[in-house]
Amino acid sequence: MARKREYVGKSVGLVERRLLTLSLPEGGFKLEHGGILPAVTVAYEMCGQIRDEMDNVVFICHALTGDSHVAGSSSEGAEPDGWWEGMVGSGRGIDTDKYCVICANILGGCRGTTGPSSIDPDTNEPYGSRFPEITVRDIVRVHLMLLEQLGIKKVFAAVGGSFGGMQVLDWATEAPDTLENAIVIASAPSLSAQALAFDIIGRRAITHDPSWQHGDYYRKESAPDTGLGQARRIAHITYLSDELMNVKFGRDRRPELEARGREFLENARRDFRTTFQIESYLDHQAQKFVQRFDANSYLHITRAMDEFDLVERHSSLKQAFSRVKCNVMLASLSGDWLFNPEQSELMARTLLELGHPVTYFNLEAPAGHDAFLTHIDQLWPVVKSFLANGRPREIPPDELEPAKEKAYAAVAGMVAEGARILDIGCARGRLMRLLRERRGAKCVGIDIDYPSVLEALGRGCAVILDDMRSGSGSTDSENFFMVPDGSFDTVILSETIQVMKRPLKVLQEALRIAKSVIVTFPNFGYVTTRSQLFFNGHMPVDEHLPLQWYNTPNIHLFTLRDFRNLCRDNGMVIREVVPLSVSHFGSILTRILGPNVGAEHLVVKVERGDVPADMD
Repeated sequence: MARKREYVGKSVGLVERRLLTLSLPEGGFKLEHGGILPAVTVAYEMCGQIRDEMDNVVFICHALTGDSHVAGSSSEGAEPDGWWEGMVGSGRGIDTDKYCVICANILGGCRGTTGPSSIDPDTNEPYGSRFPEITVRDIVRVHLMLLEQLGIKKVFAAVGGSFGGMQVLDWATEAPDTLENAIVIASAPSLSAQALAFDIIGRRAITHDPSWQHGDYYRKESAPDTGLGQARRIAHITYLSDELMNVKFGRDRRPELEARGREFLENARRDFRTTFQIESYLDHQAQKFVQRFDANSYLHITRAMDEFDLVERHSSLKQAFSRVKCNVMLASLSGDWLFNPEQSELMARTLLELGHPVTYFNLEAPAGHDAFLTHIDQLWPVVKSFLANGRPREIPPDELEPAKEKAYAAVAGMVAEGARILDIGCARGRLMRLLRERRGAKCVGIDIDYPSVLEALGRGCAVILDDMRSGSGSTDSENFFMVPDGSFDTVILSETIQVMKRPLKVLQEALRIAKSVIVTFPNFGYVTTRSQLFFNGHMPVDEHLPLQWYNTPNIHLFTLRDFRNLCRDNGMVIREVVPLSVSHFGSILTRILGPNVGAEHLVVKVERGDVPADMD
């Protein structure tokens, strides 16, 4: 028996499904491709309390075969059975103590909202083959009509994974004034050719089932369950990664089947069945699915998903995203090959190119696409922190040690008012917050460390979780793949360059991204460092280099003179140098012998050699 999954926080308890028949304009609900529905009923559920100001509504767009029951128990005394139970609830990622969560079954569905199995009021018969073609735009328009008729003109956030993320993308680009925050998880602006192929095969399995009868099977003896089950088997393969399938099933057999005797096994072989565990698992998923879903709904919804294409609609992704006004968070999953991370990276890069701050997390999730539903330990804290950023709140000022305060003040002095800043190696976001408060800077941070980036997000920063030390497609070069040329005014490398494998490549990339780079680093030419090496013969350990050589993250130690030579030899110009010394001794030495001897740390502003000196 499977062990019950324990989640952070508390369930929302019993949640009642509600039905609302929309007030439609004269002539009915006109669909994007020309069809008309004379009436539309929407099934939806609400968790949490809506504020009088109606400014705390989070609308969740469900995925392909989901429904309105996102969290809680569907009946009195039942165990919580919401499809995103671990994400929605008291103290969870989408905290129902703070937000009113609404989730509606989509248009074309089979769980209460008008779809092919619904009764056509004009004929008093199920729609079946007469149900018109729907699009993602139609689905989102129904969401908006539902909200409007509930008295909600703008939602605090729209959240969706997979096909739900496509709905959020449509919402953010087609109705931007109705949305403050958008969270798009494991999704894309369109399906890949491989994903389209799986959907096409799944639909073919249904339409080739003799019981489908062109969609008019509702009052017949049988439904196309065989075809629908096969479509589910095909789709479910795409939801899991190869790694998870090998770990969970491998080539394991079901010994209980083999124990049923020769006659059973011979019959199975004649039907080309096996005793592999994976076959049993897929059969189980198919059986569960046909009991809760309608084949016609599956056909209509998968076609709507296949046809969704932001580039085709707007001529380019950049043109589509130029319409976005809300804060955006994107999350991809490392093991997802159905909606691969590269698709989310493209969206993040496009938003950055437009100067639109974006938060992007590529989360470690070897389980595959379904991990956004089943393995959410890393996902829910990110969602929680991002949503908290959008709410007005007082954040206590950061307490900085004197050396950090001096360094940050020096950096701020080099940053232009209102500048677009990319902080590479942003750590916990304290510098970005200071630049936002003192200089009105528009900051985006990048870092590899999940807890640090999560803390930066909690400080109200737009952040990107990325392995800067490996980059995209190359394990030996720092290539900030998602940041377009010239998309920022200044790049900051605060205590970062010395931990990179290839500092020169980092500087070159930074100057591709921005007009200037501000670099801070510990000065290995500082007099006490020199003296420890000279007199003691071992690597120094002191206040400005506090860790032993085998524990330090610094893999390159250099002096100001070394850095000057690096810039000179590679066509870069140092525009400004600020030496930093906490001790009076260091300050005196700096004045007498220069910063290469007396400065413990340095803040240096660098530009390309072809950039005019008065550029800023």
